[in-house]
Amino acid sequence: MTTTTTTAATPVAPSRGTLRPLGLREVEITGGFWAQRQAVNATASLAHIEHWMEREGWIGNFDRAVAGALPLDRGGREFSDSEVYKLLEAMAWEIGRGGDADLDGRFRALVGRIGAAQEPDGYLNTMFGRTGQRPRYSDLEWGHELYCYGHLFQAAVARARTRPDADDGLLAIARRAADHVVETFGPGGIESVCGHAEIEPALAELGRVTGDRRYVDQAALFVERRGTGTLADIELGRAYYQDDVPVREATVLRGHAVRANYLAAGAVDVAVETDDDELLAALTTQWENTVARRTYVTGGQGSQHEGEAFSDDFVLPPDRAYSETCAGIGSVMFSWRLLLAQGLPRYADLIERTLFNVVATSPSHAGTEFYYTNTLHQRVPGTVPPTDVASPRASSSLRAPWFAVSCCPPNVARTLASLAAYVATTDDEGLQLHQYAPSRIRTSLADGRRIELDVETGYPRDGVVRVSVVATEDRPWTLSLRVPAWAQGATLVTPEGEQPAPAGTVAVTRRFAAGDVVELHLPMAPRVSSADPRIDAVRGCVVVERGPEVLCVESVDLAGGADVASLRLRGVQESDGRVLASVATTPYDDAEWPYGDRVEPTGTTAEVPLIPYHDWANRGPSTMRVWLPLA
Repeated sequence: MTTTTTTAATPVAPSRGTLRPLGLREVEITGGFWAQRQAVNATASLAHIEHWMEREGWIGNFDRAVAGALPLDRGGREFSDSEVYKLLEAMAWEIGRGGDADLDGRFRALVGRIGAAQEPDGYLNTMFGRTGQRPRYSDLEWGHELYCYGHLFQAAVARARTRPDADDGLLAIARRAADHVVETFGPGGIESVCGHAEIEPALAELGRVTGDRRYVDQAALFVERRGTGTLADIELGRAYYQDDVPVREATVLRGHAVRANYLAAGAVDVAVETDDDELLAALTTQWENTVARRTYVTGGQGSQHEGEAFSDDFVLPPDRAYSETCAGIGSVMFSWRLLLAQGLPRYADLIERTLFNVVATSPSHAGTEFYYTNTLHQRVPGTVPPTDVASPRASSSLRAPWFAVSCCPPNVARTLASLAAYVATTDDEGLQLHQYAPSRIRTSLADGRRIELDVETGYPRDGVVRVSVVATEDRPWTLSLRVPAWAQGATLVTPEGEQPAPAGTVAVTRRFAAGDVVELHLPMAPRVSSADPRIDAVRGCVVVERGPEVLCVESVDLAGGADVASLRLRGVQESDGRVLASVATTPYDDAEWPYGDRVEPTGTTAEVPLIPYHDWANRGPSTMRVWLPLA
C-alpha cells in the first residue's frame, strides 16, 4: 500500500492505501437525484429527527443525568444515546456541506447538553452507572455502551474535519471518553468486546484525526478479541454478534447484519493502519462470499427477521427480506474502505447498487417517514402508521415517522449529508470518479498538480456522464471512470475520439487543458436479470433493472387495483422514458384444496409501468413485487 495523507472532510481517511478520498471541501454535488435527496435531508429530515428525539426524551436523558434524575423517566432503549450522536454527526456533515448558521447553533446547544453529562473520568452514558442503574459494563452483550461511544467518536470526527477550528468542545468530549475506553478495556483491563460492533471503525478514525495511536491500537485489540468467546452465549448463538469465529478466520459475514458490516469496516481500518495483509485478505474473502451468496439484488443484506441476520447461503426470500436500512449503510462503509485500500471498481458497483436501492428507498419523498426494513414483495396493502406514536420497526408496511428503535433515520441522514465524500478519489497519477452525479470537483494531487472538473449528467435518468476540465496544469495526469458491471456496450468519447469502455475502469491519460471534455456513455435500456438457481425463493422469476436502479411493479399502477400476484412477465420495453412490462394477468379462483393437477386460467395481456424500487409506497398503501414470474 502507498502512504497517503489527507485533511479532507470525509468520514474515512486512511493513512495508507491505493486511493485517497476527497472530502466535502473538494467535491460538491450540484444537482440531480442525489442533490435533491440532500436538500430534503437538510430542510426536512434533520429537524424531523431532532423533534422526535426531543419528544421521546432521548436528548432529555442527558439533562436528566445532569440533574441526577436518572433512571426515572429515562426515554428510549439502552442504545438511545447513540441515535443522538448520529444526529450530531449528520448535523456536522450538513454544516460542513452548506454552512447553515441556525443548524450550527442547534449543534452547539446539543453538544453542550451532552458534554454536561460526562463524568470526570470520561465515562458518558445515560443507561448505566448511576444510583438505581446497573453498573458500568455489566451487560456487554446487550448494553451497547461501547457502541454508543463509537457513534460519539464518529460525530466528533465529522466536526473536526468539517470545522477544525470549532470551539464547541465535541472533540475534547470524545477524546476523554476514548481515553477512558483505552484505560478500561486496554491491556490489563476488561478483556472483552461490545455485543454490537461499531466502536472499532470509530476508534480507528478518531486515531487518524487526532494522531493518537492508542485509539488505533485499541480498535485492533477489539478486532482480535472478537470471535474468541469473550461474550456470553445466547439463544441466537454467538454468531449473532460475531463472537463465534475470529475475524481473520471467518469466510463470510454472518449473524446480525448491521453488527457484521460495522465489524468488517472496522477490521479493514485496522488492517490498513497496521499493514496487516493477512487480515485484509480475510475481509476481502468475506466480502466476496457475502456478495455472491447472501446479498439481495437491491444490495440489501439480512434475510432473517429473527436476529435481523444473515441466513445461510442463497436463502434470500423476497417476501421475507429484512434488508435493514442500517445494514445497507454498513455495507457501504465496508465496501468503501476496501475500495480505498485496493482500488477495485467492484466495491463501487456494490456501493452504487446499495445507495440507489436501499439507502434511497428508506426515506419518503418528503424525508419525514422511513423504512426500517426493506421487503422486496409486499403481499397485502400496507397499513398507514400513526403519526404521533413510534411504530414497531419491522411491522411497518409503510414508511413510518418514527420507530421505538430508530437507528435508521439518523443513519440515513448522516449518509446523505456526507455523500459527496463517496464520489471521487485521487492517487499519485490522477483522479477517479466512482459515483455519478452533477458535481463540482476542485482538488490537487499529492505533488501539487491542480485539477478542477465539472461533471454534468442526468444519471440515472440517462447514461451520459460529461466531465469537463475547468482548470489544470500543463502536465499529464490520468482521469479514470468506473464502468459498472451491468454496462455492457458502454463507450468513452475523448478529444482523440470514441472507444469501447469495457466494464471495470476506463482511464484517459493525457496532457489535459481547460475546455477538454470526456464523455462516458452508459447503456440505460432496461434489462432482465435472473437469479442463481440455488436461490430457491425466486426460481422461475426475473427482475427488471435499468442502470443502477432495480425496478418493481406496484398495485396502484394496475387497472382496478389488481393484485401484483396475478402478473406473469412476457416482455419489457421503454417508451417516452417509462419502462413498461407486458404482463399476462391470471385471476385465480379460490379452491377448497390448493394443490393438485390444476390448469391456470388464461388471462389477458396488459402493459403496466415499472417504477424504481426506491420510489415505491410513496402513493399510499399498495402491494408490490420486484421479482416477476415468467409467463
